[in-house]
Amino acid sequence: VQLQASGGGSVQPGGSLRLSCAASDSSFANSAVGWFRQAPGKEREGVSCISPGGGVTYYADSMKDRVTISRDSTKNTGYLQINSLKPEDTATYYCAVTSIVGTSDPSRYYNFGQGTQVTVSS
Repeated sequence: VQLQASGGGSVQPGGSLRLSCAASDSSFANSAVGWFRQAPGKEREGVSCISPGGGVTYYADSMKDRVTISRDSTKNTGYLQINSLKPEDTATYYCAVTSIVGTSDPSRYYNFGQGTQVTVSS
């Protein structure tokens, strides 16, 4: 499955964005989906993940009060809502899939795609 993240942009601190992850085929429905981010000079880190059915979710401590992950498998699309954006959230955000439920370890995921840039500044 190929994935394409979109929805990033430049926002002021306190703003919100809704990122989308569009999948190329219906195998997406059987995969757990993870969101990751990578800032310049830093390692890729897990932000959130969701099980194939949507019933199990995980949020990184650094963002858990500000993000909501969801998916619509009928549209082969995943979403990440980020609120109260901070300058330190500036990064490229990626989505990826895995057969393992409940892990945020990037090494367990594949098909990261090109990502979408989020820039938070005043």
